[in-house]
Amino acid sequence: MPTGDDVLRVLVLEDDKDLRTLLCELMEACGAEACVRAASFDEMVRQKQQVLGCGLALMDVNLGSGQPSGLDAYHWLRDNGFTGRIVFLTGHARHHPLVRKAQELTQAQVLSKPVNTKELMALVKDSHGSSGS
Repeated sequence: MPTGDDVLRVLVLEDDKDLRTLLCELMEACGAEACVRAASFDEMVRQKQQVLGCGLALMDVNLGSGQPSGLDAYHWLRDNGFTGRIVFLTGHARHHPLVRKAQELTQAQVLSKPVNTKELMALVKDSHGSSGS
């Protein structure tokens, strides 16, 4: 049974409902204690307490036309004291402006969709190990 110190919660910020559900199920199958789900920036902000308690954030770079992006979410998380690992997921080419900006961030990682399951499993394992220190 995990203790409070080694529990990993994962934020999944993804506008595609099916992918969001799949990512959460996979994170939990890989050992995450819980998954905080959000379809939009605003939904993420409404769950502030749960979100800031996560040790890993998987976020889509593009959250829809005219909507705040994953980059906006990144800055909100950091501005609000989030210390966990942030990983962007993108289906866009590396030269897309949002993807380029995400790649320039030193405290984030960018993975292209479809994401390899082994990469996701490693993220949980690595984040779980570092959250238990």
